[in-house]
Amino acid sequence: MTTVDKIKEIEAEMARTQKNKATSQHLGGLKAKLAKLRRELLTPTSAGGGGPGVGFDVAKTGVGRIGFVGFPSVGKSTLMSKLTGTHSEVAAYEFTTLTTVPGVVQYNGAKLQILDLPGIIEGAKDGKGRGRQVIAVARTCSLIFLVLDVLKPLGDKRIIEKELEGFGIRLNQKPPNIYFKKKEKGGISMTNTVPLTHLDLDEVKAVLSEYKIHNADISFKCDATVDELIDVIEGNRVYMPCLYVLNKIDQISIEELDLVSKIPHAVPICAHHEWNFDELLSKAWEYLDLARIYTKPKGQLPDYSSPVVLRRETATIEGFCNNIHKAILRELKYALVWGSSAKHNPQKVGKEHVLADEDVVQIIKKV
Repeated sequence: MTTVDKIKEIEAEMARTQKNKATSQHLGGLKAKLAKLRRELLTPTSAGGGGPGVGFDVAKTGVGRIGFVGFPSVGKSTLMSKLTGTHSEVAAYEFTTLTTVPGVVQYNGAKLQILDLPGIIEGAKDGKGRGRQVIAVARTCSLIFLVLDVLKPLGDKRIIEKELEGFGIRLNQKPPNIYFKKKEKGGISMTNTVPLTHLDLDEVKAVLSEYKIHNADISFKCDATVDELIDVIEGNRVYMPCLYVLNKIDQISIEELDLVSKIPHAVPICAHHEWNFDELLSKAWEYLDLARIYTKPKGQLPDYSSPVVLRRETATIEGFCNNIHKAILRELKYALVWGSSAKHNPQKVGKEHVLADEDVVQIIKKV
């Protein structure tokens, strides 16, 4: 029996089982089994497992990586060509793009790498089509553009989200606040700082026993579900922001456009006519959470033409120095900062100082 068959069997059993207090333990065990089988699909164990597939591995460039994911013929390649000027094969039939096509778009002084991924088909998470390679590349992105046909957005959105979730990609979610650590002995010790409405100790034990874990400390700091607990145990989940790009708005009425605009995290566009690209790029910038830092040489005006662009989590004086050159940090005496992160202009700071978007920094070296 193949892994895919086992997955289908478990999914069928879960669909048959009624959800209530008596069956919750059994369902928790089934969900854990399902997660383990999905992991096997992600990492083939056969000797001739093969590589990632021809044309799928792309070197990272720029400060952010945006992956276009969607069904065939929703306009991903047209959008890519108009945004970046990179030619990605465009035609009126499905599956025109067969490999990953990279391009770069310049925005706010930053280089953003754009990847046009081949169309996903339903069942990709079970190994159908080239879905496995497509989603493996999607896992390396900083932001996902889920490109949808505006005439059927919600049905397609649900299917693709299910495919991505099957591969451990969580869209627009934060990692659950659960502390989990295996230990040598002492059984399962469970604590919670908030009331748990979805889980109890027996369900947690059922999930852990499926992973052959009988000794562990587990602390819930959020009202977690069984799925979130499994995500923490698996430890290979990727949490990333996602924008739903609703393409082909030239084919719907103004009233329909008002309606689809209410979908959370959605940006309606028309790739063919280049409508609403400015909102798409500004939203992408916001979701990538980047900060532009301007340099100021001593005795000169700040250089606003080429900012140092940092991810928000590395936007400190230390990250700023390392981005320019590793040797600068060793010679750093202090830094002067102008901008919204400074209490007064300029503020004298050390390497731990957290920078804000559009701050100006002058590095003072040791003599």
